[in-house]
Amino acid sequence: MSELIIYGILFLALIGHTLLAGKMYRTVHEDNTLSLQEKNDWKLKALIFPGYFWGKYNSSQRRGGAKK
Repeated sequence: MSELIIYGILFLALIGHTLLAGKMYRTVHEDNTLSLQEKNDWKLKALIFPGYFWGKYNSSQRRGGAKK
């Protein structure tokens, strides 16, 4: 029974990771202010740590665009 609970928690974490990475990927792809290289950089970051880099992406957009 404890294995089932562990697998359930891992499955929910994986689904959350996937959904957040997909949301960030779509948002970055639609951002016309970024160059192709910057888009690819943010998309790669979205696949690795989507929660952390989603916050960094939003804060960089509030400050007036992407860092170069």
